[in-house]
Amino acid sequence: MADSQAVRAALRTQHIETPSWAYGNSGTRFKVFAQEGVPRNAYEKVDDAATVHRFTGVAPSVALHIPWDKVDDYAALAAHARDRGISLGAINPNVFQEDEYRLGSVCNPDSAVRRKALTHLLECVDIMDATGSRDLSLWFADGTNYPGQDSITARQDRLSEALRDVYARLTGDQRMLLEYKLFEPAFYSTDVPDWGTSYAHCVDLGPRARVLVDTGHHAPGTNIEFIVAFLLYRARLGGFHFNSRFYADDDLMVGSADPFQLFRIMTEVVLGGGLSQTSGVAFMLDQCHNIEPKIPALIRSVLNVQDATAKALLVDADALRQSQVDGDVLGANAVLMDAFNTDVRPLLASVREDMGIDPDPVGAYRRSGHQEKIAAERVGGSAAGWGA
Repeated sequence: MADSQAVRAALRTQHIETPSWAYGNSGTRFKVFAQEGVPRNAYEKVDDAATVHRFTGVAPSVALHIPWDKVDDYAALAAHARDRGISLGAINPNVFQEDEYRLGSVCNPDSAVRRKALTHLLECVDIMDATGSRDLSLWFADGTNYPGQDSITARQDRLSEALRDVYARLTGDQRMLLEYKLFEPAFYSTDVPDWGTSYAHCVDLGPRARVLVDTGHHAPGTNIEFIVAFLLYRARLGGFHFNSRFYADDDLMVGSADPFQLFRIMTEVVLGGGLSQTSGVAFMLDQCHNIEPKIPALIRSVLNVQDATAKALLVDADALRQSQVDGDVLGANAVLMDAFNTDVRPLLASVREDMGIDPDPVGAYRRSGHQEKIAAERVGGSAAGWGA
């Protein structure tokens, strides 16, 4: 059986990063829905991230998206975060929003457009220097819509060249996390469509480059936990962008559609040593809360990851290995199902009490009146959301 003190210690030290863009207004391809009390600038996004951390105890950093979170002084923004009890996390460049990127960014056939994209990526490493951020989180919308539109192999050459230039700029403990996505916005070919493409580029670059797994970026039926286990085995799992999906990249609250999948993923993380501080695996959310209020949705998402992690930690690894060695198919499956079917809410409530926070974070937030407070205070100005 799992050691109860070790389980509690792992849960207390878990770190789940929230994304700045999840606090602003967002929507579908058809409509961006405005909400009351959303942040008007990067500083207020940091404030909201600090609120999520205050009620959960395990969300001590917030990822930035540039230029959506552009400020004149990034060191001052980092100091503001520290004053609020959190830190600035991964830096996410934006090379998909400009008109010039219609045919791609670093893979664009136009060298001038590629230079513009590369300049922005290098600027984001400069921002990492100022904020103390460890991870540069790269996602490219690059691809083609039609057969013959561009050379698939030439685009890989352009991608590789840009990645090498950015990789060479990294210093200290800085890392590059390369995300992949099956499709969208490119519909015929995507330049980084799967974990294998990302992995190949990371291996070419060196140990600072690792694969970032977004749980919504796969074809239906993909065994994401296999990908996680393999990348952990090869020491190339950089981290996650957690969310949930029904059909494609829905960016819904993690664990809302298929909590069993999230449990299976976290089980491979635990068994593969991915919770260890030395593993370097970053646990981040990447979600857009279009119809639900932002802060409580992010609190709920953090709790969902905690729930899956607690169940994964309760897997009896010794019994599982023995069943596997014995070829006991039903026994091995039962070990996992026993952990998944365990009600971990009392355990998590107790851990939170030990940490000095309310055992019911969502209820505590609702009772705090904070939502009404920011709705009254943040009146006027432009909300910081998509395209900000």
